[in-house]
Amino acid sequence: MRKILIIGAGKSASYLIKYLLNKSEEENLLIIVGDINFPNAKKLIGDHENAQAIILDVFNKQSREQAIQNADIVVSMLPARFHIEVAKDCIRFNKNMVTASYVSDEMQNLDRAAKEKGLIFMNEIGVDPGVDHMSAMHLIDKVRDKGGDIILFESFTGGLVAPESDNNLWNYKFTWNPRNVVVAGQGGAAKFLQEGTYKYIPYNRLFRRTEFLDVEGYGRFEGYANRDSLKYQSAYGLDHVKTLYRGTIRRVGFSRAWNMFVQLGMTDDSYTIDDSENMSYRDFVNAFLAYSPTDSVELKFRHALKIDQDDIVWDKLMELDLFSSKKMVELKRATPAQVLQKILEDSWTLQDHEKDMIVMYHKLGYELDGKKYQIDSTMVTVGEDKVYTAMSKTVGLPVAIATLAILNEKIVTPGVQIPITKEVYEPILKELESYDIVFTETKVPYLGYNPLNL
Repeated sequence: MRKILIIGAGKSASYLIKYLLNKSEEENLLIIVGDINFPNAKKLIGDHENAQAIILDVFNKQSREQAIQNADIVVSMLPARFHIEVAKDCIRFNKNMVTASYVSDEMQNLDRAAKEKGLIFMNEIGVDPGVDHMSAMHLIDKVRDKGGDIILFESFTGGLVAPESDNNLWNYKFTWNPRNVVVAGQGGAAKFLQEGTYKYIPYNRLFRRTEFLDVEGYGRFEGYANRDSLKYQSAYGLDHVKTLYRGTIRRVGFSRAWNMFVQLGMTDDSYTIDDSENMSYRDFVNAFLAYSPTDSVELKFRHALKIDQDDIVWDKLMELDLFSSKKMVELKRATPAQVLQKILEDSWTLQDHEKDMIVMYHKLGYELDGKKYQIDSTMVTVGEDKVYTAMSKTVGLPVAIATLAILNEKIVTPGVQIPITKEVYEPILKELESYDIVFTETKVPYLGYNPLNL
């Protein structure tokens, strides 16, 4: 049997494993799932006869090398920083590799070695990055093929809670790594192009500069800028585009409320808090506020951030039990971001029966025969439950489909790459449609950012 090694059995692996198990009989596959937590791996494969769970510690060189040597292709679902040792082993033992993570500098440095050995290292083949690349290039290439010049490209993605499970004032729950949500936007100003001008939004202003998006059947959303919208400008062939903006989707009102945490410094991950394990949630909040012998923590908070008591933002903060003197942090030497994450996980964790939702929205403006046009392309996918989430579906299925396509030599171009060529994106997008991951394209008037020509 042809052996597929999957390293990591975390939240995004459920659909990936399910897809490959369903294909295992006709494709003659043995699915080997390796994780440091054996019960995690075992749970996702059940008693399937074409699957095997193994204990795999990626830091144990001997067991890692043995598992990789034994496989025909390797899928790494580990946190991004752990891919590189797996990738080096894949070079050594001549194995193709697939990941959903961003291409790191260390991974890119393996490009020459991969090409020399004829190996495919497919990266960024999840949802964002992944489905966003493929659907964007599908749109861009379609316009180019008929002679159009791209003048505007905007792309937004969000992991959200499905409408039927949306039962908090933030209209939000964690659907992937909570830490990444808490520290989102940090590490430099957001950078993008608007009507031919470079624009920058520093972190302290990021959540107050949003734009609205309407998705038919799902209502209104807001988008805030990703840190570097220009990262894929050359890769997408958009060197002469006038507007290029990539952003994250939330429900309207989320960003204004989240900005309260940013302004106080609660999302900071650069230092630790003394005696954090003995703090209550109330103590944590108070640590960021001025001393007052008379005013309550709530009053100081409202004064510091100019929040009226009838403001919906205040209700959102109260809903989190942010000012509880009974709930304890219980984290030693924690950063503010780590404490905030714990507080939010109390309220924003999906329950077993609850569903998440992925929303993606592209805007493509182009010029053809002297006229300007725009296409808006949207995709909404709703999960089944806490395990088979929309997030795991839109990450895991593209990874699985690409893995099988590489194994079957339908994708053959070697090297470290992302899914932006027709060889890769055309068959994967087509197959994703059979799993209800479908984009709806609408022609709308091109307005750009200056509809009044002022």
